[in-house]
Amino acid sequence: MLTIPVTDRCRLVPLDLADADELFSLTDDNRGYLRQWLPWLDSVRRVDDTRTFIRAAQAQAARNDGVQLALTVDDRIAGVVGQHHVDWRNRSTALGYWIGESYQGLGLATAACRAFITRAFDTARLNRIEIRCASGNHRSRAIPVRLGLWEEGLLRDAEWLYDHFVDHVVYAALAREWRRAGDGD
Repeated sequence: MLTIPVTDRCRLVPLDLADADELFSLTDDNRGYLRQWLPWLDSVRRVDDTRTFIRAAQAQAARNDGVQLALTVDDRIAGVVGQHHVDWRNRSTALGYWIGESYQGLGLATAACRAFITRAFDTARLNRIEIRCASGNHRSRAIPVRLGLWEEGLLRDAEWLYDHFVDHVVYAALAREWRRAGDGD
């Protein structure tokens, strides 16, 4: 099983059905906060919905179409980092992440994304990784900026967020640039 060390206290680990209660609690406790930027909150109302997500993540990994990993701090789930889809022909993927509000401001999401991207370039041999953030989500946008990803442009009305469209800013890293920069430092 894929486990990616992030810091001494933090790891990225595969989601397991045994994590469903804890992941649902984190989601539910942060519902109002996360709903500002994530369109799927209303579809996660019960722990069974989280189990469905975990099963889908496991099926995605089995198809070699990407992974969804729990971001853990001292073995407690703090968020999720994962790929939306892997385009193997073009060796590219899009990375998504979310973290509980109480874990923000500690550098965990940045460190987790750095470790994930490095692993994707070095082990999966991907060439391009994108991160798309809602233009108004300044905390999320700060992560690819800190990692040194290129801001490539704006996708207008890119996502329906409950009752309105939001623009997305697209950031990307290429494997050769990532290695040359020293893993996004």
